[in-house]
Amino acid sequence: IIIGGKRNIENIQDWVEGKEIYYIDKYLDKMIEYIKKNKKKNIVIGVSGDTGFYSLLSYIKENLDEKVEVIAGISSIQYMFSKMRDVWNDAFISSVHGRELDLASIINEYDKIGLLTDSKYTPQRIAEIIFQSSCENIEITVGENLSYENECIRTYEVEELIKEKKKFGINVVVIRKIGN
Repeated sequence: IIIGGKRNIENIQDWVEGKEIYYIDKYLDKMIEYIKKNKKKNIVIGVSGDTGFYSLLSYIKENLDEKVEVIAGISSIQYMFSKMRDVWNDAFISSVHGRELDLASIINEYDKIGLLTDSKYTPQRIAEIIFQSSCENIEITVGENLSYENECIRTYEVEELIKEKKKFGINVVVIRKIGN
């Protein structure tokens, strides 16, 4: 059985042929019921992102008594910083995907920030928060659809990103103070 989000399963079409597929949606409790009902079968849960960073792994561990094997790939934060030819050991790393963050305070404390974003905390909204906090000499790099054929990584000045009309897809935002 292959369990995953629609986008994740679409990316592995060659491997899922002939397999039973279960698509992950917002009803995670139903997914857990399905796994328990089929626990005698081999089950693979494929998701994107970092398995140890605000991932589905926490929910699975809390709701299944079974031991799971975790096979991690490269995280989107790691991928993004490598594309920028930069290190991230000195960065504040977090997610605003479905959670609040006092971004203005964090910007004052750190020279480099990596964020996983969502449709509420868009790159434009992040730029607005930075602008309203009167921080200067900041550039924002947006990595969209990382590792996919339509990957796009672009660096903006704060005011430029506020005016950007583009609707961003799945992305990582890196905020860096420049000239320090």
